[in-house]
Amino acid sequence: MNPVMLVVILQLVAVVIIIAEVIIPSGGLLSLLAAGLIGYSLYTVFGQISVDAGYLLIGIDVVVLPLVILLGLKLLARSPATLRAELSTGAGVTSQRPDMEGLMGKKGTALSDLRPSGVAMIEGKRVDVVSRGAYIDRNSEVVVRAVTGNQVIVTTPE
Repeated sequence: MNPVMLVVILQLVAVVIIIAEVIIPSGGLLSLLAAGLIGYSLYTVFGQISVDAGYLLIGIDVVVLPLVILLGLKLLARSPATLRAELSTGAGVTSQRPDMEGLMGKKGTALSDLRPSGVAMIEGKRVDVVSRGAYIDRNSEVVVRAVTGNQVIVTTPE
């Protein structure tokens, strides 16, 4: 085979393998294969064609390979392997149950020791609660001080 054709084929296969490495998780095995192909193509150019052609190919690789990696990342962003859906309130996603908002200021009883998290009975419902770092004994009275997200923060009444 013509050395020039061999070098071109090795470089093109290496580029395809680099794109595949970005898309397919291989633990770096495809990168090693691509590096080996690029190395062998450079060895062939320097040994069978000319030193000047070898330096030219190194220059081309320095410019083209980062562009190929960027292209692979762009392909990855558009592939079905990535999550393209956004979670938003417009799509009906909520971070807080609607019934949690009404707990603010309500009193209840700790069903377990709060160290600082545990369970409390508030308005006849079992609710996962957390204190602000304070240890609260089981069967102690608690008051809901804040509701942030799905976290219900309680303290003892003062």
